[in-house]
Amino acid sequence: MSATRPALRRAATVVAGAAATVLLAAGAASAHVTVHPDSYAKGATDGVLTFRVPNEEDTASTTKVQVFLPTDHPVLGVLVHPQDGWTAKVTTAKLKTPVKTDDGTITEAASEITFTGGRIGAGQYEDFDVAFGQLPSDTGQLVFKTLQTYSDGKVVRWIEEPTAGNAPENPAPALKLTAGDTGAATPAKSAATTRAADSADSTARGLGIAGLVVGALGLAAAAFALVRSRQPRR
Repeated sequence: MSATRPALRRAATVVAGAAATVLLAAGAASAHVTVHPDSYAKGATDGVLTFRVPNEEDTASTTKVQVFLPTDHPVLGVLVHPQDGWTAKVTTAKLKTPVKTDDGTITEAASEITFTGGRIGAGQYEDFDVAFGQLPSDTGQLVFKTLQTYSDGKVVRWIEEPTAGNAPENPAPALKLTAGDTGAATPAKSAATTRAADSADSTARGLGIAGLVVGALGLAAAAFALVRSRQPRR
């Protein structure tokens, strides 16, 4: 029995460590400010982008969110959906290179959207919907640098540009622009559709994590049975 107990303790420690690592990794992956959907066709028209802002602090609330839109590849026709408790301010800037459209030449576009007045508490998130008239067709990715301000004065800067094979600590929300049809039918998902898809993804991730934990517990049971089978019979 003296040899059996240390083996069981080692097996339990390994399983507990594996389960904790899985859960921590899942939590970290869902804590970033993100944009949904994560891709659109180049030049897509009449769509909606949803910026999801989670609260990472246990003792402070998010009170201000600033989303910066690129002006070197501008997003045209920006409109902000009213959000209960929040006030949105859209700032525009003159474009270095005007954009020609069917409706004329565009010389300025939205450069920043600031949301204030509301609160995102601990363990909560908020979705901010932004409609657009047209996305650029001359780039493969749009990066929306974001500043998140908390009630205690802390500012988290989601400004690092994600690249292939690189996962920065504070990545900015990034939208991939792919080749394809540029009409209004291209992934112009409604906010409700996007949220339903996100909910399904979250459920799938939860089930996957649960499966990993159950599998780890199964390994512990197998280790226990193996150790018991090796005990000398009286």
